Amino acid sequence: LAVFAGIAWLTVVLERRRHGRLVQPDAAPRQGLARLLRGPWPLVAGAVALALLNFATLALAGRPWGITSAFALWGSKAAALVGFDPASWPFWSSPAQRLALESSVLQDVTSVMDFGIIFGALLASALAGRFAPKWGVPLRSALAAVFGGLLLGYGARLAYGCNIGAYFSGIASGSLHGWVWMVAAFFGNVLGTRIRPLFGLEVERLPRQTGC
Repeated sequence: LAVFAGIAWLTVVLERRRHGRLVQPDAAPRQGLARLLRGPWPLVAGAVALALLNFATLALAGRPWGITSAFALWGSKAAALVGFDPASWPFWSSPAQRLALESSVLQDVTSVMDFGIIFGALLASALAGRFAPKWGVPLRSALAAVFGGLLLGYGARLAYGCNIGAYFSGIASGSLHGWVWMVAAFFGNVLGTRIRPLFGLEVERLPRQTGC
């Protein structure tokens, strides 16, 4: 708790130094049941929901929440369909991993949760009136997505998880690797923000507030 309080304090100091004040979120366009169904939710409500869902995952699956291990499973199953032999790869050498590779993805807890996240995101965007797929993606934006996706996927396997499995669940379970992940992710985000213009992506900039 002391560490989180220190992070919050440092965030306030840096934001006031950069913008002259704390930037307040916009007022919610709707309240009550409409806000519950269509959003946006308050940050505190979202944090509590994530904590409860992570606890439910721990109780039902016997391990913290994870995301990206399912992607490795899906990719390996796809590779097997085109003639590769992922069962011979060291990653799938343990009994549990080999069983997952030989079974249906619907028997993999992480895969089922990922399907839920995908369909839940589609449902949430539809309820919020924001479901508007864009097919005309500029080339530089497509290259950024491919490049970033490869880095994220490869990095998640090296770190044994993404911002959910390695960071969120790592810190929640008291593991040191979650904090190491957070430090690396901070500097990675700084670098990523600086190179966004190279791929034609915008960087949000707020005008500096000055006083007399």
